[in-house]
Amino acid sequence: MEKKTVVVGLSGGVDSSVAAYLLKKQGYEVIGVTMQIWQEENQEIQEENGGCCGLSAVDDARRVAQILDIPYYVMNFRKEFKSQVIDYFIREYQEGRTPNPCIACNRYVKWESLLKRSLEIGADYIATGHYARVEQLPNGRFAIRNSVTARKDQTYALYNLTQEQLSRTLMPVGAYTKEEIRQIAEEAGLPVAQKKDSQEICFVPDNDYAGFIETSTGEKIPKGNYVLEDGTVIGQHQGIIHYTIGQRKGLNLSMGHPVFVTEIRQHSNEVVIGENEDLFVNTLVCDRVNYMAISGLDGEMRLNAKIRYNHPGAECTVKPMENGKVLVTFDQPQRAITPGQAVVFYQGEYVAGGGIILGKA
Repeated sequence: MEKKTVVVGLSGGVDSSVAAYLLKKQGYEVIGVTMQIWQEENQEIQEENGGCCGLSAVDDARRVAQILDIPYYVMNFRKEFKSQVIDYFIREYQEGRTPNPCIACNRYVKWESLLKRSLEIGADYIATGHYARVEQLPNGRFAIRNSVTARKDQTYALYNLTQEQLSRTLMPVGAYTKEEIRQIAEEAGLPVAQKKDSQEICFVPDNDYAGFIETSTGEKIPKGNYVLEDGTVIGQHQGIIHYTIGQRKGLNLSMGHPVFVTEIRQHSNEVVIGENEDLFVNTLVCDRVNYMAISGLDGEMRLNAKIRYNHPGAECTVKPMENGKVLVTFDQPQRAITPGQAVVFYQGEYVAGGGIILGKA
């Protein structure tokens, strides 16, 4: 039988390196690819900005490919990354929403662009080092399944992948815990076995989102008013891109007790301030829904939903609305439901689908 070929996205980290090692051991023809998405040409800047796309990532990935004795390429996806991830990130913040760039990057760059290019060079599959599993269900659909380790589970950011993409995706790391992956890397003699995980958004290495947006657009974001729910002005904010729902720190308001951002009104350039209890709501509406384990909603359905990456998930009833929107009603009120973030639905251990939060119903 002819060996199947898989392109592994090598980020220079331990997870993708072990993914390549495991697939080679399983008998696949493995090709390593690092996606060049960093926008800077300047070498010093590239080296400072590690993450999954700096020059040091390329060095580490190349070393791993040499040890595994697999072909290795760097593919340039700067253009796709800028249009699908950076421009979207900036636009969402300017409109008073809080985006999740990793979700956009996964769907449109790591999968759409990399898969297309991999198929062009004759590969059958692409693979990544995500802590998740891909399975075909009895109904014939492909779905992402939780990884064996809840602590590192990365299914939330993968809800937007299409059936076609999933049918050509391998995720060997999802069957192991992080400790086991480091152990396998040690035993395989991979130099990245103890490399630390990157945490921040890769293209904003200092976590100063507002500074990044102002520098990228060349525009100063206008200041505006802090208001109470009823419109009473209580102070001045620094520009809506500095804030997100549920934020308490950095407001510079002396109200005598902790207060929180409860809403961002982009049209009037106002940031609404309220109490902690004002953040709890039990409904939300989402759109741009991608269905995964299920093909759609015929009527109401009971599911579990996560409203952000580190949310433990909550029981809810999901109901279709017109124009492809979906109404989600939680059994218990949830804190800080944030427009622009994803709500991801789970059916047991499988991702049923997800969408982008528009706001409370």
